[in-house]
Amino acid sequence: MIWNEEAECMSREELREIQLKKLQKIVKKAYENVPYYNKKYTKLGVFPEDIETLEDINKLPFTTKDDLREGYPFGMFAVPPKEIVEVHSSSGTTGKPVVSGYTRKDLDNWSEIMARGLNMMGIHEEDIIQNTHGYGLFTGGFGVHYGAQKIGSIVVPISTGQTRRQIEIMKDFGTTTLIFTPSYGLYLAEVAKEEGIDPKSVGLKAIGFGAEMWTEEMRKKIENDFNAPAFNIYGLTELMGPGIAVECSSQNGLHISEDYFLPEIIDPNTGKQLEEGKKGELVLTNLEREGMPIIRFRTKDITSLHYDKCECTRTFVKMDRITGRSDDMIKVKGVAIFPSQIEKALLKIDSIEPHYQIIVNRPHLMDEIEVKVEASPDIFFDEVKEMINIKKKIEDYIENEIGLRVKVSLVEPKSIPRSEGKAVRVIDKRDLH
Repeated sequence: MIWNEEAECMSREELREIQLKKLQKIVKKAYENVPYYNKKYTKLGVFPEDIETLEDINKLPFTTKDDLREGYPFGMFAVPPKEIVEVHSSSGTTGKPVVSGYTRKDLDNWSEIMARGLNMMGIHEEDIIQNTHGYGLFTGGFGVHYGAQKIGSIVVPISTGQTRRQIEIMKDFGTTTLIFTPSYGLYLAEVAKEEGIDPKSVGLKAIGFGAEMWTEEMRKKIENDFNAPAFNIYGLTELMGPGIAVECSSQNGLHISEDYFLPEIIDPNTGKQLEEGKKGELVLTNLEREGMPIIRFRTKDITSLHYDKCECTRTFVKMDRITGRSDDMIKVKGVAIFPSQIEKALLKIDSIEPHYQIIVNRPHLMDEIEVKVEASPDIFFDEVKEMINIKKKIEDYIENEIGLRVKVSLVEPKSIPRSEGKAVRVIDKRDLH
């Protein structure tokens, strides 16, 4: 069963017609009600009536996170404060936070797109969803929460932390679905085993994960630990929150709810649109957002789009999993490196744990990378010769993946900090010198 077959399986022609009508309406709304858009469009000499086709979106400028920060806190809202019923916010760790405002209808729409996503994962009203994503100003917990309520399943809003309590609840409540970040999922499995509990014995039917970079190797490890399929969930605070795109049963890309979001892929350097299948930066436009319409938002996320028919019969475009961020990229000795490339190499090797940190330094004139990886207890405490062999093997695998030789340090088990939210994988010390 598909949650909303009429919407999710409509023809491409019908969908484009709906998208154009909504795009014209949202551009007009933003121009008339958000000073930022009015000023920017007027300065460029582009107006709502200039949007006659979907291709005319190219006439509109991009919106960036810096633009949204300048409107802090409520400058991007398109309705009076009395119509906003909820606000969320980014962490603001790299500058002023971005505030996202929702009307009651916006929350209904968010519930709808997340309900579709949970349904893609095989979740129904009989399920019990344990949601370890954070609540509060972070959107992560709320998207899943609203979607779960929409489909009628039981949601356990335990949020982050309380790891041993999480495991207890999984067993006592009969949790069928776990929602977590990939790094926290690995930690949950690790702690469960320490408690003498095999994560496989919990009997999960599905896992939803996202909010940080991951590789297919990490997905396989999580699925093996819990003996359940793991589905990718994508979202952004700026656009709505989790649910913008979710994987279906084929686990081969995430379906974007195109009746609510118009996706584009651009060259991050030139801003030019790229054709289907080409990898570039994802740009998204809200097509139906009352409280805070965001048009042509540069997500910084690197992916590609595919319009071929999916075996699940849904016609919404599929995006590849995010393989990196244009602002997460590390440039070392002129080589562009994404943390996911190093993770991919690490997860091919036995005798190490899936916990690591990438440290970039410039002790003299040249950049250096050190990768700290936890050794398994067996080899760390007993096998000195084996440690040397594995260290060289890791260095070879990483060099093969990124084209650079790096220093690898095998460290004691459980010595790398665990994360209950997004893992801190990269520590760049170059600016400290």
